[in-house]
Amino acid sequence: MKRRPLTVVLAGEKRTLQTAGGIFSPDGVDKGTTILLSEAPPPATEGNLLDIGCGWGPIALTLALRSPDAAVYAVDVNERSLELTTDNAKALGLDNVHASTPDAVDPEIRFNTIWSNPPIRVGKEELHSILLMWLPRLAHDGNAYLVVQKNLGSDSLQRWLTAELNEQFPEAGFKVVRDSTNKAFRILKVTRTKP
Repeated sequence: MKRRPLTVVLAGEKRTLQTAGGIFSPDGVDKGTTILLSEAPPPATEGNLLDIGCGWGPIALTLALRSPDAAVYAVDVNERSLELTTDNAKALGLDNVHASTPDAVDPEIRFNTIWSNPPIRVGKEELHSILLMWLPRLAHDGNAYLVVQKNLGSDSLQRWLTAELNEQFPEAGFKVVRDSTNKAFRILKVTRTKP
């Protein structure tokens, strides 16, 4: 893997990290992620936080910088992404970032905050399967913030999540709302209201 330096602003400061080809948004922080990082409310300060589809790590690293006492899980199916996220966390002195494939995360772990720019382009079926793997693992009163382009189906995804989560997990009291809209993107908020 041929790496190259990447200078970006994360958690309000300029950071020099590493990137490489063959991953999502290798040249910087993409528009959707930028909106999520600037508009989502602060993450839980402790407990377990999750970034679904970490790429080179902008969301996971921001979570770790903002919540140094929390454990941050960064999941991706791309080994290159996991290596970059791990090394970028080390470069920033963050020992609370755990990058791994989804199946390596203990299924008993519950998450206080989930932030994601979900991989919409993998197709509806695969996307639905990813979201149904992670969102039910929100802790009681935990929140997930998902940034989705309007023209890639944010409104239909909101409707689908509302129906599917409450049909499959009625005891959890899931609530799905549009948290904000910024230009071509919406941030969807998923809350687990019951233990």
